[in-house]
Amino acid sequence: MKTDSATLPECIEGPEAFQRFDALVDEVLSVPRSTLKRRETIYNKKKAANPNKRGPKTIKPSASPDPAA
Repeated sequence: MKTDSATLPECIEGPEAFQRFDALVDEVLSVPRSTLKRRETIYNKKKAANPNKRGPKTIKPSASPDPAA
């Protein structure tokens, strides 16, 4: 995956990096549980409505006879 280096933030280590990380974690954790449940419900409805969803693999019977029988 190629990324444009102009769009990526500059990597800075030290106290400033920790402050940015801490602010981001606080922002992510501040989402209410009701919002998360609502988003999960919407996602599950979309997932169930997908006609091309993946399922268990089916094993085709072999043309040769079973050697164990």
